[in-house]
Amino acid sequence: MTRFNQRVYGVIGVSSILANWNADFTGRPKSLADGTVFGSDKALKYAIKHYWVNEGEKVLYIRSYQMSKGKLQTRELKEQYEQIFNTELKKKESSDEVLANLFSAIDVENFGATFAEEGQNISLTGVVQIGQGTNRYEGSVTEIQDILSPFRNSNKEDNTQASLGKKIVSNEAHYIYPFSVNPQNYDEFIPMVDGFEGYSVEAYTKFKKAALVGATALNTNSKSGASNSFAVFVAFKEGENVYLPQLDGYIDFEKNGEKAIVDVSKLTELIAPFQDQLESVEYYADPFKAEFTGNQNDVRNIYTSEFL
Repeated sequence: MTRFNQRVYGVIGVSSILANWNADFTGRPKSLADGTVFGSDKALKYAIKHYWVNEGEKVLYIRSYQMSKGKLQTRELKEQYEQIFNTELKKKESSDEVLANLFSAIDVENFGATFAEEGQNISLTGVVQIGQGTNRYEGSVTEIQDILSPFRNSNKEDNTQASLGKKIVSNEAHYIYPFSVNPQNYDEFIPMVDGFEGYSVEAYTKFKKAALVGATALNTNSKSGASNSFAVFVAFKEGENVYLPQLDGYIDFEKNGEKAIVDVSKLTELIAPFQDQLESVEYYADPFKAEFTGNQNDVRNIYTSEFL
């Protein structure tokens, strides 16, 4: 596989209409102490990993199940490892073999791993780092819907009627996630693992594809209504070590009717001094949900990658 050696920065926009993109343990959309709604990096990573699973990729760090003594149970990490790589993890397994297996999983090659099993203590800082996605829509309100279950709850005394449940959603929310790609994070492992040549072009290509459509593909009950709306990829030339802050702080957002207006004027100013080091700046949008302003290049359709 060809090694990928370009630093990339960007943002991923996720819209949530009558959906609950990332709930806290009370079932409400996750929020900060001041009430600001946000989505954790884990929510976006889950959508990306779920997309990879559906594409037939090896994904280690995702919940899976097995039957044990007639009961359905979640696999342990060791059990998931043995299932994914079709091997037995032995106590005296050499770490280079474990690393080779880990790097063959698409989620590990992109996001890293903490693998602390007996005889192993491996920590990999991922090449792809995703920050928290803050909701930028000021009119976001939490809606609570009562749902009638078709069954009664026999645990409640004298209950003869069907029980009630709740579905909690945001009327509308627009999350902007920052991300960065630093392929050098895995360079130290190249001489340690046979056949490993570092972060690959293939792994980056698969991340990019999943980042553009993963939220849309995750069509569960609570997330039906959440979808990818826009994205920006700022890629520097091979070997150029340019260090930028998280780009979500350089994106302004507002609603104009049914469309989200994404102003990249500040981002354009931020990267202006690095024109000789830039490889490309790519803009993607759902043409019915979002549009860019602020001196951007040609915009591509987020689902087809064709120019709009």
